[in-house]
Amino acid sequence: MTKSEFSVIYVVMIQLYFLSVLCNGVAGYALFAGGDRENARFSINNPVFYLVLGIICIVTGVLKLLSPAEKGIPILGDLIPAAAGIIAGLMLIFGIYRQNTSEKSGELDRLGTSLMTFRKPIGIGLMVVALLHFLLPNALFL
Repeated sequence: MTKSEFSVIYVVMIQLYFLSVLCNGVAGYALFAGGDRENARFSINNPVFYLVLGIICIVTGVLKLLSPAEKGIPILGDLIPAAAGIIAGLMLIFGIYRQNTSEKSGELDRLGTSLMTFRKPIGIGLMVVALLHFLLPNALFL
């Protein structure tokens, strides 16, 4: 690998690292404080915001699984932030789906109700993962 190829890959990894920290932190806050869409702070009550943030979290989580920030074990290098981003994205998108669907019975609604009851603890966990990932970028699972 030449020096220029290495520098391009390094820049992409740093951007994914930044996106992972940012998405996990914002998604954590959105899940923690944005449950009541009318009482949410800093105007995160727009469902399009939740949808876009959910998609970005999922894409960033999948890309973080494929390219960890440091030279190490390829998949385990950023396992917790990547999994947290994917879970956050799925919860945000599923919350929008549950809010906009007319069918309120069945397996999907029971699953959504049980998942959304843990919205606040998962939001706090996402913010903690984002902070730890920011402070300890070279840790094996962070």
